[in-house]
Order: sequence, then C-alpha cells, then structure tokens
Amino acid sequence: MDFTVQNYKDTRSGFGEGLLEAAKRNPKVVGLCADLIGSLKMDAFAKEFPERFFQVGIAEANMIGIAAGLSIGGMVPFTGTFANFSTARVFDQIRQVVSYSNKNVKICASHAGLTLGEDGATHQTLEDIGMMKMLPNMTVIVPCDFNQTKAATIAVAEHDGPVYLRFGRPKVANFTPADEPFVIGKAQMMQEGTDVTIFACGHMVWKAVQALPILKEMGINVELINIHTIKPLDVEAVIASAKKTGCVVTAEEHQLNGGLFDSISQVLSRNCPTPMEAVAVFDQYGQSGTPDELLKHYHLDTEDIVEAAKRAIARKNK
Repeated sequence: MDFTVQNYKDTRSGFGEGLLEAAKRNPKVVGLCADLIGSLKMDAFAKEFPERFFQVGIAEANMIGIAAGLSIGGMVPFTGTFANFSTARVFDQIRQVVSYSNKNVKICASHAGLTLGEDGATHQTLEDIGMMKMLPNMTVIVPCDFNQTKAATIAVAEHDGPVYLRFGRPKVANFTPADEPFVIGKAQMMQEGTDVTIFACGHMVWKAVQALPILKEMGINVELINIHTIKPLDVEAVIASAKKTGCVVTAEEHQLNGGLFDSISQVLSRNCPTPMEAVAVFDQYGQSGTPDELLKHYHLDTEDIVEAAKRAIARKNK
C-alpha cells in the first residue's frame, strides 16, 4: 500500500461526512445526538435532513432507548456522543434494548482513547472496545483515518444489526485511499512481510506505519495488518499471518485487557500458540495532556512498536 499522507484530518469528521452520504443513499437513516452536534460533526446531517435528526440533550440512556424504538419502526438510527458516554454511561440500556434483541442501532462514539487529550481520565475511555465486543450480536469497528472512517460509516448503514463505531478527536494522518470500499470483518493487509506481524487498529495503525522504515533499516521484514473490525475478527487472516511470521505485536489505544490483544491472543492460543507482545495501556487510567504527550507517556508511540517487534522476534528465536 502507498502510505503517502494526503492530509491530516480528524476521524470524527470522516464520520460526519459518512453519515451525510449514508443518509443521502438511504432515507431511513436517522441521527440522534446527546447535545454534541459540533463535536460529533453531525451538523451537516442535521442541516440537510432536519426532519431525520433528533437532539435528545444530555440524556444518553434515553437516546439509546429512542434509537431502539426507531429501529423497530424500520429506521436506521445512528446515535452520537463521546465514547465514554456511548458505552459506560449507557451499558445497561445497550445490553437490554439493543444487543439482547439484536436491534439495528449504530452506536457512534467520538473522542475515544487517550488522544482525547486535555479532558483527562474521566473522559478518556480505554475500556469501551472490551465492553462492546463482549455483547452478543454487537459488531465493533475501529477505523484508522478520515477516509476509512467515512467508508466505515457508509458500510455500517448497510449492515443489519447493532454496531459500535469508535473514532477520535485529533487530526491524524489521512493515508488510506478515498475510494477503497470498507468490508466489515475483513482485515486490511497494509504490507506483507516474513519476520513479524503487527496487528493494529485505530490511530495506532499510522504509528505502526511509521515503524516500518525503522524496522526495515534493522533488517526486519514486517507484515502490517489493520484490524479495523475487532468483532467479527478476521480469524483466517490472523492465523495465516501468525503462522507465516511466527511472532506477533498488537498495537491499540485501549486497555490491554479486553481489547485487540485480547482478541488476537484468544485466536492464537486456540489455533497456533505464537510469541506475542503488546503496545497498549497496562491497567491504568489516563490523565490530562496533549495527545502526543499521552501516547509517549503510556508507551503507545512508534518507538514502542519498534521495541515490541524486536522483543517478539527475540522470543521467537529462543
């Protein structure tokens, strides 16, 4: 894949553009927001389709209930708020009225992970992927850049069933092709290699891309795979790559427990036990700081991926 950066854009804007496009294609798409229209970039949708937009205020649990009801009426509701409020605050409602009865509700969560930055630990959700993937019937998607978030949003509108779509606030490298279709549940091969596999999701995909030339200089041939769909996981792709390279690194902006590492390790432990290293948050809450400062502090940066790859290869060669 060509890793040329087209521009730097926030993934939440990809969601906003994708939602607008999905609504143009499907008149049953509706939007609900918990008093964060600008933050979720839902303003263009609200302006274009005011009769299909519902401002529910700071009442997230009510928003989930309304969305479930709209889905019963044949609509395709997209709910929008921060990731912390999209999951932890309304987990009971999601479990009881969306997941349990397999409602066609799209739970769209911005400002996820440490890169929310200065808002601090109370808003930096690092547990949401685990919470959502444990729910039966729930699809969990974590795209890597603006283009992929837009494409994922459009694909989510066409998918039948509950979805958790996770994205973020900061402007990040936009490097995937704008015209590349998004296939739910299909891992994206970004570079083939033979020495170590890096599985990454979300903002950490670009960090992994930046690690490639550094590792190449060390004579390490990396296979990089973007796991944009955490659930359903592309099990075949995970097993095939692990068998080929013999060691694995996972990179995610999430707690080690319950996230991408957890999903990959479950598959490999049952099918082909493989040396693994993780770049993730190790059982800590976040804190206030700039996104870059926080990624460095919690060891979620490019150099941390490089070191994890070296450790994984050393374990493989023992």
